[in-house]
Amino acid sequence: MLAGLGRAVRSGWPPAKRQPPVLLGGRDGRPPPSAPQVRLWRHAGAWRGREGAPYSTLVPSDEVTINYRHGLPVITLTLPTRSERCRFTVKPMVTTVGTFLQDVQREDKGIERAEVFATDGSKVSDATLMEVLLMNDFKLVINNTAYSVSPPVKDKLSSEHATEMEDIKSLVHRLFVALHLEDHQIRKEKELLQKLDHLKEELLPLEQMKARITDSADAKTSRLLWVGLALMSTQGGALAWLTWWVYSWDIMEPVTYFITYGSAMAFYAYFVLTKQDYIYPDAKDRQFLHYFYRKSKTQHFNVERYNKLKEDLAEAEESLRRLRQPLHLRLPIQEINDKD
Repeated sequence: MLAGLGRAVRSGWPPAKRQPPVLLGGRDGRPPPSAPQVRLWRHAGAWRGREGAPYSTLVPSDEVTINYRHGLPVITLTLPTRSERCRFTVKPMVTTVGTFLQDVQREDKGIERAEVFATDGSKVSDATLMEVLLMNDFKLVINNTAYSVSPPVKDKLSSEHATEMEDIKSLVHRLFVALHLEDHQIRKEKELLQKLDHLKEELLPLEQMKARITDSADAKTSRLLWVGLALMSTQGGALAWLTWWVYSWDIMEPVTYFITYGSAMAFYAYFVLTKQDYIYPDAKDRQFLHYFYRKSKTQHFNVERYNKLKEDLAEAEESLRRLRQPLHLRLPIQEINDKD
């Protein structure tokens, strides 16, 4: 197997004794050009308009190596505090970059910062699998030192062997689900039941306050409807009395016309203001909501918080219902609603 080589120079090392410089010239007597230095710049989202602070130059090539043993990659690096080599065996298909960095920091408490960057300077997410990371070259930053790592090239698997590996992975996944699904369901059910109890405890005083406000708003709305009926009855009685006992129909006919025209103008004004037709059930609901919100403001009833708790309660109940029905566990919510 090919060993991955890394290169970096630690910043802050004690300087060695200075030796008199020795100049070696080429055939033309000119000094050779200095070795190029590679700097790693931190990439945070988009490049900004100012210069970033560079990390230290790359360390010697024997600082970080990657070898494959028994089919698993072994990353060997030097711990900065104890200056000793340490091997980390990772499982590419399971271990993530974040887990690997946590293992490195756990091994050496003097490591305050550990990150992985791509060759173009962009940061590699902690959720990235090591299998994906080891496909290309990358830079490992420990404290203020950057290591350039070149993973070895693995032999490509044949199509039959690759298919067999995929079948084994699928079988292992199904076995894992079959062995741990019941425990997961029990644990999830307990969490949902605790969440339901907590939401119901928070909703109980709000429900009581809402019930009182609803009763008050409903009583005021019903009272307004009866007042409207009484006014209409009074208007009809007054028009009949003026028509048959005081005046005649010839005099009262223009009066009734203008009353009718005024009612039509009132209905049209309602449509202009509310953008709704004057339908009795809708008008009643609108007046009920008006009384309800006005009463809620005086009683300091938080309608938004109440609605949010009700939505969370409905979501938890739906999740618990799906959890208790094994046939619906893998179905989308839309399909479950269609079946129901």
